[in-house]
Amino acid sequence: MRILIVGAGGVGGAYGTLLHEAGHDVTFLVRPHRAEKIRQNGLTFVSPEGRRTNEVSCLCAGEEGGPFDIVILATKAYGLDGALQDIRPFVTEQTRIIPILNGMAHIDRVNEMYPGQALGGIVKIVATLDGDTVVQMTPLITMTIGALDENAVPPEIVNALTAPGFTLTVSNDIRAALWEKWAFIASAGIVTCLFRGPVGAIIEVGGLGAIYSAIAEGEAVAAAAGYPVSQAGHQGSLNLLTEEGSAFTSSLYRDVAAGHAHEGEHILGELAEQARNIGVSTPLLDLTLIQIRTGDSPIS
Repeated sequence: MRILIVGAGGVGGAYGTLLHEAGHDVTFLVRPHRAEKIRQNGLTFVSPEGRRTNEVSCLCAGEEGGPFDIVILATKAYGLDGALQDIRPFVTEQTRIIPILNGMAHIDRVNEMYPGQALGGIVKIVATLDGDTVVQMTPLITMTIGALDENAVPPEIVNALTAPGFTLTVSNDIRAALWEKWAFIASAGIVTCLFRGPVGAIIEVGGLGAIYSAIAEGEAVAAAAGYPVSQAGHQGSLNLLTEEGSAFTSSLYRDVAAGHAHEGEHILGELAEQARNIGVSTPLLDLTLIQIRTGDSPIS
C-alpha cells in the first residue's frame, strides 16, 4: 500500500523513516524548502539505535503524485486545515486518513471533508527536528490506531503500518484512548505553562498539590464526557508529573516559552469549552489559558 505522510518533522520523520526502512512505500508531503533539502541530502534520522540518512520520496502541494492508500497527518493542529486541502489531489474514496494530532476536534474536521475515511491515531514519542535532522530523544515510540465506527481496521492497513522500531497497537476503543491522551497532555500543559518550568522545579517549591489538582481537572472532564481515564493512564500521569527532580516539560510549554506557534487553543482552549458545556469546574485550566492568551496578545 502507498503511504503519504504529511510532514517530515520530529514525528512524521521518525515514523516515516522506520516504515521506509521496513520496505513500505512511503512518500512525504512537505513544503518546498524542506523538499529541496530532502531531495539533495536525503532524510537524516537519529534514534537511540544510531544515525542514518535515507533517500526518500517527497512531494509538495500541487505536484503530481498519488493516489495513496493511507494518509498520515503528522502536522500540528494549527496546520490541519491547510493539510486537508493539500492532500485532496492524492486521496480517493478508498484512502484511509489517520490524523495523529492532539485533542479531539481534528476527528470531526477530517470527517467533514472526507466522510467515513478517518481512523483514530495516537503516537507516543519524544522527537524533534534539529535543523534538517529528525531526532528521536528517548526509546519510547508507539503507534495506536482504531476504527471510529463499528467496523474493524482493515488488516492491510495494519500490515502497512507494521515496522521494526516501533510498537503498533490496534485499539477497540480509540475514542477512549484519544480522550485519555488529551487528559494527560492538558494536565501537563496546565502544570508547566501555569508555573513556567519543569516538573521537578515546581515540586521543589511546593507545587505538588497543584499538580495533583491539574491531573484531576483533566480527568474530570474526560469522565464527564463519557471517557474516564483508566487506572493505568492515571498512574502514567502520576509517574511523569510527580517525579521529584524531573526535567519534564510539555511540548506546549516549550513552544510557548520560545515564542513559537503553539497548540494552546487546541489542547487547552477546546478542553475548557468541553468543560463548560458539561458543567465541570476547571480553575487551573482557566488560569493557564488566561496566561497563555495574555502572552499571545499583541499589546503584551
